Amino acid sequence: MPMLSIKISSQLDLEVEQQAKAQQLSKSELVRRALTAYLLQEHPSADPASALAAVADLVGVCVGGPADLASNPEHLAGFGKV
Repeated sequence: MPMLSIKISSQLDLEVEQQAKAQQLSKSELVRRALTAYLLQEHPSADPASALAAVADLVGVCVGGPADLASNPEHLAGFGKV
């Protein structure tokens, strides 16, 4: 993940730290979320196709398997049989 360094006032740093503690987040995660929310507000884009698409950069390679189990008859074999 790329890194970005910025200079902020002592007061803003204190506020970020307090808010991060209150939400049980790291300061970095809080700032990432705030920046993402700001950018989405300023430049809203089309909704992601799926929840996975929305967090794909966070998920990495830990999620595998077919894209859609319901469209593959092999995965539906025996479904509904008692």
